[in-house]
Amino acid sequence: MKRLMLLALLVSFALGAVAAQAATEVKMTGDARIHGTWFQKPNYTGWTGDGTQTSDPFTIWQRFRLRTDFIANENLKFRLGIRVNNTPWGNGTYRVDNPAVSIDVYQAYLQFKWPNTDVEFTLGRQPFTVAHSSFFAGSSIVLDTEVAGAIVNIPLMKDTVSVVGGFIRFLDTNRDFDPTTTQVPDEFDGYYLSLPITLDGFSATPWGMLAVVGRNANYAGTASGGAGFYNASLAQNLMSAGTFALAPTTLRNAQNVYWWVGSAFEVTALDPFKFYADAIYGEGNGSDRAKNRRAGFFFDVAAEYTGLDMLTPQIAFWWSTGEDDSLRNGSERLPQIASSWGPSTSFLFDNDQVFMASNMGVNAVGSWGFSASLNKMSFMQDLTHRLTFTFVKGNNSSRGLRTANAILGSGAFYQMGRDLTTNEYVMGINLDNTYAIYENLNALANFGWSHGDFERSVWGRQMVNQAKNGDAFMVSVGLQYKF
Repeated sequence: MKRLMLLALLVSFALGAVAAQAATEVKMTGDARIHGTWFQKPNYTGWTGDGTQTSDPFTIWQRFRLRTDFIANENLKFRLGIRVNNTPWGNGTYRVDNPAVSIDVYQAYLQFKWPNTDVEFTLGRQPFTVAHSSFFAGSSIVLDTEVAGAIVNIPLMKDTVSVVGGFIRFLDTNRDFDPTTTQVPDEFDGYYLSLPITLDGFSATPWGMLAVVGRNANYAGTASGGAGFYNASLAQNLMSAGTFALAPTTLRNAQNVYWWVGSAFEVTALDPFKFYADAIYGEGNGSDRAKNRRAGFFFDVAAEYTGLDMLTPQIAFWWSTGEDDSLRNGSERLPQIASSWGPSTSFLFDNDQVFMASNMGVNAVGSWGFSASLNKMSFMQDLTHRLTFTFVKGNNSSRGLRTANAILGSGAFYQMGRDLTTNEYVMGINLDNTYAIYENLNALANFGWSHGDFERSVWGRQMVNQAKNGDAFMVSVGLQYKF
């Protein structure tokens, strides 16, 4: 039955595309990725963040994404994006003889310009990120993912100043009907505004976002990306450990306000020297119990030199506030929603790696560090390399994390290797290699190594001893086809 339903879906999609061609232009783009990854000691232990499961050392992954644009004219189109997301061979869609149906829609949005203007509206499930500099994986530390929203872009001065604003519904746990006759606040909504300014050799984008957080929305049950093999949820990204560790373990207010302000900067006036920076402050649950509050600051800065033919040197630095000794006064870390931030495709962070399951998933929030990279190295035609070293030191109090672990259990909220204390550090090296077999087909071979030093008094003897018994090492080899 499932196979018949899938066949009917594909046939109707194909017939719809043929019929649509009579009135619209249909363009398809996408990519396919197949790779094998051998990973020793993901999460620095080879276990899940709570130490209850063991990883397989070798997995073959495959993914496919197809984006179809139905274009009526240059001012009106609809995009439909479907995918079979990253799945291991032998599981789900790639199981022998009786595969599971796992095609899902990850983009579905209408985009149009208001007649006789350049004001552009985008409505539906769409890729969205708050303003950020382009260096750090082209991503924001706060939010970069697909969302359901309505976004408008209003040019004020062509190619110079514009206003971007909109509404996003992140969660509506009970959909259109609550489970009883009593209405409950189960929504998580966001309101965004930015002012991109582009001048000759300089750009700046001040921005702000306000969110209304309903008490009954399912934050703990909503997984969030940007964490590698670690378990991460909206509850860990948004809330404080005290919310769950100290009674009463709930929010006092039915609805709370979260807000972020920041700005992104880029300087290219000194080309081939280029500079990038971001500064962000965020706060949430400010009017709730003190233990439920969360507020923090994050900034990053980077530079690169693009004047060499054979390589591009890059350096970066970041710093973030971390947790203090007490759970009773809430969290001192920047609230996040979903991000894929990272400098120079660092092996330590879940950022813009081409292949799945090929990073350590360290949390940049609550840490400081630096990276140095030799990017876009090329010594022969069609073959490029990237070599990156990254060092990360924690800004979180050992006592604060130890107290939370004692109450909630190690790995329940904070996780060893992902969240670092002031006495802990991790460092890593990655060498990424890409060979262009054809214009649209690349062969990739990527290598990563990482070492960490962790506190037994915070994470326990078993977890730390396991981490000391050998460093993390990863080899990932595969193909990427774009069309």
